[in-house]
Amino acid sequence: MSAEFVRDAAMTAVILGFFASSWFGWAQDKPPPRWPRWLGIGSGGSMLIAAAGGLLAWRHWTDGTAFDADTSKAFGVVVGIEFGAAGLGAVALALVRHRELIPAWVALVVGLHLFPVAVLMNYPLVHLPAVLVTVVALVAVPVARARSLPVSAVTGVGSGGALLVTALISLASALLWP
Repeated sequence: MSAEFVRDAAMTAVILGFFASSWFGWAQDKPPPRWPRWLGIGSGGSMLIAAAGGLLAWRHWTDGTAFDADTSKAFGVVVGIEFGAAGLGAVALALVRHRELIPAWVALVVGLHLFPVAVLMNYPLVHLPAVLVTVVALVAVPVARARSLPVSAVTGVGSGGALLVTALISLASALLWP
């Protein structure tokens, strides 16, 4: 499940750590009273992992990467589609007065976009957050409604947790590189 290049494993820790922090931040939109402390810890820990990954990526920047001209172009297309789908869906949900569903929609788009990213990078570990974030997106609304929680809190904790765990695994993989 390891990346082909240490730089890619380290950069995966950077990117997933950063976005885990963002999801923990989104979860702070009206969370239950006992959650903010833990959300802050999750967000701060995510940023520490991102920073550690950044230092490691910097040290190995010239060691190689899965991204060549073709892969980079394909990655840009995948990310462009992701941003477009997330944005259009968010606007549509706002127009039909269902803003509370936007976090689950964005998580669904993020989870689904990670499948082709894993293939492009030839990094099977990225399938883990792809599956987990997609599942979080699909269960967030029913779980939130069943427990009288904001969808943003459920989606943020689930997506943030999935990305944080994967960022930590990727960082450990980069640190323990053969």
